[in-house]
Amino acid sequence: MTLLLSDTGWELHNVVVGPVDNNVYVLRCTETGDALLIDAANEHDRLLDLCRTLEVRTVVETHGHWDHIQAIPEIRDAGYEVGVTAADAGMLPSYDYLLEDDTVFDVGRLKLRTILTPGHTPGSICFKVEGTPLLFTGDTLFPGGPGNTSFEHSDFDTIIESIDRRLFTLPEDLIVLPGHGDRTTIGTERPHLQEWVDRGW
Repeated sequence: MTLLLSDTGWELHNVVVGPVDNNVYVLRCTETGDALLIDAANEHDRLLDLCRTLEVRTVVETHGHWDHIQAIPEIRDAGYEVGVTAADAGMLPSYDYLLEDDTVFDVGRLKLRTILTPGHTPGSICFKVEGTPLLFTGDTLFPGGPGNTSFEHSDFDTIIESIDRRLFTLPEDLIVLPGHGDRTTIGTERPHLQEWVDRGW
């Protein structure tokens, strides 16, 4: 576990798990101690230790692909609720509640806004933490381009539209925290959209 970023009122922890190096993030409100885990990807023992140590209250999934959901059965058995979008819910072995577009939910005194960004999967969703520079993009946006759209039910034109209309309208200083690999910013990636369209991936 790594303390990735922190500021007044919040801290962000990160652990990389599984065969394809998934990023799992824990966002914690330092004023209340409440925390949220994003993507119960794999290595459930490590994630359960994180949940207990950091006082995680709930788990949300950015999308339903297999590599992001392997730890869900054990996480739920331990009493943690899991949320996912309706469009991706059928990919999960089980879940507790549905995430909808453009809603806000609380993590202690922090507020997360949901941003539906279909394309990588029909129900891919991002999370913007209001009043912070944090944007969790799952497999929708990475340094250097969009997520893979070669899967069944993925669509390149749709992911480009999601990135252009839902993410690139956000402030350029937002830190993009993807489902794999290193972070970037909206401002770093936005000028390259047409390059991605032209290359087709």
